[in-house]
Amino acid sequence: MTDREEIMESDSHDNAQSAKKNSKTSLLDSGEDFEVLDEEDIDDDEPPPLEDAGEGKVKPTNPENTNPDPTGQVDEWLDVLGNGQLKKKVLTEGEGLDSRPQKGQNVKIRLKTSLVDGTVVEEKPDLAFTLGDGDVIQALDLTVQLMAMGEEALIQTDAKYAYGARGSLEPAVPANAELSLEVKLLEATDAPDLELLPPAEKIALASQKRERGNAHYQRGDYAFAVNSYSIALQITESSSKVDITPEEEEGLLDVKVKCLNNMAASQLKLDHYDAALKSCVSALQHQPDNIKALFRMGKVLALQGEYTEAIQTLRKALKLEPSNKTIHAELSKLVKKHSEQRGAEQAMYKKMLGNPSDNSSTQKPRAKSSWGLSWKWLFGATAVAIGGVALSVVIAARN
Repeated sequence: MTDREEIMESDSHDNAQSAKKNSKTSLLDSGEDFEVLDEEDIDDDEPPPLEDAGEGKVKPTNPENTNPDPTGQVDEWLDVLGNGQLKKKVLTEGEGLDSRPQKGQNVKIRLKTSLVDGTVVEEKPDLAFTLGDGDVIQALDLTVQLMAMGEEALIQTDAKYAYGARGSLEPAVPANAELSLEVKLLEATDAPDLELLPPAEKIALASQKRERGNAHYQRGDYAFAVNSYSIALQITESSSKVDITPEEEEGLLDVKVKCLNNMAASQLKLDHYDAALKSCVSALQHQPDNIKALFRMGKVLALQGEYTEAIQTLRKALKLEPSNKTIHAELSKLVKKHSEQRGAEQAMYKKMLGNPSDNSSTQKPRAKSSWGLSWKWLFGATAVAIGGVALSVVIAARN
């Protein structure tokens, strides 16, 4: 099996479609959660999609030298994805193919990150992450699993698999910057058994995955954010074989609700309304008065055309936080939209029924005038009859 086939097999079930609207990412609430109400537009940039792993063929190339390095170093570039945008070259051989790390393992690497002009932007002697969880840029997630233990490699990556069109503040990477990564694989160990993990460590691990999801969300990589939140939720929902205190249970629940809230926000950005509604419902099952869950649920229902239920949900949120101006604004906008829709529906029904109110108003005077005419004839006929009877009586008396 080739290197590319291995990476395709290990990544096929984790590839995420990246679909985004023009929208501005929400801020975090004191570093812990998104603000409920920030929905302004932002520029649309494509996040680096993992599905590109299915394009092209693996093409080992050697752009610098066609002769092997006499010192024993491998001087051959591997086109990892077959598109020329992610390449790997072995600088020092490792312990062999059998020592390669597996997806889901915790790895530790030595990393030096440079721009193409040689400017060093980051050096980490022992960067630790879970392989395949999206804890690092895709260039590392995709190439470290192709490295043997102890191997040193040089990786060249397009911005698409690094920090994209937005760049990064930490490390300081400009927008659309290609990077050169010097990597050495130091360690690979199995992930801890969640059932045996102490509750405090479980909370810390789930929070770490959630924060990574927040970073994806802020960058507009909403599909990757959903993936990170899903991993965090799996950690919070895992069973435990160790004792756990009520405070620790509350801590896990708090992380879980935050993940559900932020996942709903990401799903809204992806127009996955059913999934977003499900996330809101799950959050409200644990915390029925959660303002953010109520607000996002109201927005989802409105987008699905369920205006009455959406208005009720937003009114509940506003009752819990009357000073929230944005809930006020959202509710007012929704009530106005609902009223306009009802007016349009009533006009359409009148048009379909031929304006029945006008017909009834014209028919009533006609009925009234016809009834008055009938009474006049009746009175006239009665008067003639009485006159005839009186005349007959007079004639009979005379006779």
